Amino acid sequence: MMNLSHWRVLVAAVDAGNISRAAEQVGITQSGASQAIAQMEASLGAPLLVRDRRAVGVTAFGEQVVGHARAMLAQFDAIRSLSHAAQGLHAGRIRLASFPSVLTTVLPPLLSAFKRSHPGIDVVALEGTDEEVEQWLAADTIELGVVLNPAPQRQAVIIGRDAWVAVLPSHHALGRRSSEQGVALDELAGQPFVLATGGCEVNARSLVRQEGLMLSDIRVTVRDLGSAAVLVREGLGLSIIPESALPEDRRGLRVMQLEPRQYREFGLVSSQAGSASAAVQTFLDGLSR
Repeated sequence: MMNLSHWRVLVAAVDAGNISRAAEQVGITQSGASQAIAQMEASLGAPLLVRDRRAVGVTAFGEQVVGHARAMLAQFDAIRSLSHAAQGLHAGRIRLASFPSVLTTVLPPLLSAFKRSHPGIDVVALEGTDEEVEQWLAADTIELGVVLNPAPQRQAVIIGRDAWVAVLPSHHALGRRSSEQGVALDELAGQPFVLATGGCEVNARSLVRQEGLMLSDIRVTVRDLGSAAVLVREGLGLSIIPESALPEDRRGLRVMQLEPRQYREFGLVSSQAGSASAAVQTFLDGLSR
């Protein structure tokens, strides 16, 4: 079965002369784009593209099909523009603030997908600490803010959840046990420590404090979660960071789960102005589907 994304991939591939670049434009994987075009050719019973190592061309039949596809997509986009205008979504701006770790990892694909569906609405992303985000929400400076562990009454749209993990130098004695065994906070609290805050009040220090403990030997404090892993690798101490912030290169590091497991959850909360914005509600509705 062919859908709009199939047609968009086909047109993008013809325009770009490359399936990989077409996939990037449409927001899917290269294999997904190749599979979509193959499905279209199978359904239509004739090849649409001519492929070689460096580029793709279009067959005579494909040229005719792409012409109709362009007209169809233009008509669909025109209908969608009418719908957005009727809902007050033809143009506008959403100001969205987040602490760094979510701003650079979780939000980009969500914002890209929204921009493709609603090109007339600008989303301005702002970076701040979690305290600053709360202040901006209260002052109506922003329409949306990413809040860590939001209370149920705030009606947040949850966009992520990950575990806190201990990051140790690979030679550390605590790392000699099995991964399944994990490590407890009371075993970590007295160790030389690299405190990574990520711009948030919820970090290793607050996790340890909740257990009635304290970090007694903080060697260095950094805001960037990725920097903490680098400093751990250099032997300055150990750290506790969210699993999503772990570096791809883990040479020289030992990553262990906390026991008992500890998690953080983050969600989008609307300010008073955001709650009254049709653009914001459309953005949130799209995430909830």
